Amino acid sequence: MPEKDQMVKKLLKGEIKLHQVENYTDGVEEATQIRHRFAQKISCAELEHLAQYSMDMGEALKRNIENPVGAIQVPVGIAGPLLVKGEHAQGEFYVPLATSEGALVASVNRGCSVIKTSGGAKVGIVADKMTRAPVIKAPNLREALKIRTWIEDNFSALKEAAENTTRHGKLVKIDPIVVVGRYLYPRFSYTTGDSMGMNMVTMATEAALEVLSQNTGAHVVALSGNLCVDKKPSALNLTEGRGKSLVAEVLVPREVVEKKLHTTVEAIVEVNTIKNLVGSAISGSMGFNAHYANMIGALFLATGQDEAHVVEGSLGITLAQEDGGDLYFSVTLPDVPLATYGGGTRLETARECLKIMDAYGSGKVDKFAEIVAGIVLAGELSLLGALGAGHLARAHRELGRG
Repeated sequence: MPEKDQMVKKLLKGEIKLHQVENYTDGVEEATQIRHRFAQKISCAELEHLAQYSMDMGEALKRNIENPVGAIQVPVGIAGPLLVKGEHAQGEFYVPLATSEGALVASVNRGCSVIKTSGGAKVGIVADKMTRAPVIKAPNLREALKIRTWIEDNFSALKEAAENTTRHGKLVKIDPIVVVGRYLYPRFSYTTGDSMGMNMVTMATEAALEVLSQNTGAHVVALSGNLCVDKKPSALNLTEGRGKSLVAEVLVPREVVEKKLHTTVEAIVEVNTIKNLVGSAISGSMGFNAHYANMIGALFLATGQDEAHVVEGSLGITLAQEDGGDLYFSVTLPDVPLATYGGGTRLETARECLKIMDAYGSGKVDKFAEIVAGIVLAGELSLLGALGAGHLARAHRELGRG
């Protein structure tokens, strides 16, 4: 105890830095406890719950966190069974959702019931790539155009250099090569296996750029020039895609709409048109949907995905159409970066949540992607039904404020 208190005093005085605590302790757990006490001192708060966790903080420190002081807790519920009819995910799945928003899991669960009664969600992966787009400076426009031509003519050399850095990443194309004045923005697109792949493609692109610089004298200003587009809403990602590009659809019989959603096909079609399409258009939104981010965010937290990519997963278009008297309903998610291996999926709770869906580890990312598309379909369908029936406020009164 006295030794730990001495360490806290040194931190408070600035004699040692937060990241140096491990150098003076027997291990990561003791260092975490010391930083936790430091956080209590500077906040004048007990912070007792931050100190309660079951993960191996030593393992987390290697790749997932710096200066740890503890861990947070977010309630996890499960929704299902979700009946998925995909190429990689087939059958019924229970899906873990980490959220503090009351009514979300209940709403998604209702959507799962509607989908199952309707014969299941048909899902598919329509594209798969991870991108990195550096910004390159040339002396003038003429030289910039020469560099662009060199890139176009020497794709194989760039591909070889990039793929020498990784066992799993494959460079599939470089486009568009945008020229702005004397600056170039080439967008490198890769497949990345079961990893989300952001770090993978960053290192691969760096290696390719070394070849480019050696042969053209191109000056790389920054490894990311924002044409990637990483962790930001983007019209380019909406149309070109990034991560997994997913579509899920279901044909809901009219009687199921009326019995389970307590509304009509026509009401859902109208709400989707005037809210998700027209309303999004007049607001300048790139999310032509009701709440993709709710399901994406809850799944990402539960399964150890990069939470900043929720902004990308919020992009997409919901369709609701009358089809022979029934309801055709679909969600299109062009930009969902996912992993079932590496990164945050290494964390204990993330592994367990992925295992609930049999989606942890190598060879499982496409299965997971199709489940993600299905659960977004369920949540979106349920909310549009609630809006069509006028039940949204009631659900939040009963479940969100109970």
